[in-house]
Amino acid sequence: MAGPRSPVLNVMSGAAKRVGRLLVRDFGEVEKLQVSVKGPADFVSSADRKADQVLRDLLGKARPGWGFLTEEGAEVVGSDADNRWVIDPIDGTTNFLHGIPHFCISIAHQRGKEVVAGLVYDPVRDETFAAEKGAGAYLNDHRLRVSSRRTLAESVLATGIPTIRGSEMIMPFMKQLAMVSGKVSAVRRFGSAALDLAYVAAGRYDGYWEADLRAWDVAAGLVLVREAGGFVTDLTGAGTMLDSGNVLATNPDLHGPMLELLKSAAKLPDWPETGL
Repeated sequence: MAGPRSPVLNVMSGAAKRVGRLLVRDFGEVEKLQVSVKGPADFVSSADRKADQVLRDLLGKARPGWGFLTEEGAEVVGSDADNRWVIDPIDGTTNFLHGIPHFCISIAHQRGKEVVAGLVYDPVRDETFAAEKGAGAYLNDHRLRVSSRRTLAESVLATGIPTIRGSEMIMPFMKQLAMVSGKVSAVRRFGSAALDLAYVAAGRYDGYWEADLRAWDVAAGLVLVREAGGFVTDLTGAGTMLDSGNVLATNPDLHGPMLELLKSAAKLPDWPETGL
């Protein structure tokens, strides 16, 4: 990150790099386990818990009074009730489990109701996406800006697919996908919400939408996109992302058109069950 980092971002970066080295080593073992009879699932669960504990230890030592909200454990309220860490030790766990090298560590600093700093670290590519409110967003030492594409027709969007068969989320998503894919250049699904948001901040994607996420999936990415000049809301245009888990992140020109597409998708009729 260009210029002097704040103490909080230094803490976040140091912790993420430390855990990243552990994950890269464990990822090498996962690739070997793909061909074993037992498979890598138990190993990955252990790696996830270990990464979570190391992050808690490192961040807790640096800011002893702060609380924690993480994917791997119960919420911890610290003595400083206004500040907490929001952590996903492996965002993209399914990719990790299957030996797909697209996952990250996501760490955010939440003050009160607002996320004021975020860091997403991709240990495979050694890419650190970091941002702090009012200080801009950076990829390693380079300032980030969202893309400048102005029309949906030339844009590449990212999304996430509901994973539970028979979920009530499937039909609304399929309607959204049908509506959006007919209007944009391409839609991608890479399997890590935190990296999807980081890629919007970096201008690699022109936008990203997804529903039914958790706070630790999106917290760091929200501040990244905003500090890179993008817009982030829920799927109705409101600001409930951390509570609802519904997110739409784009550059400024595409946010309105994307909102209209997603709202229009809800009006499409259901289609018959396919048995899938």
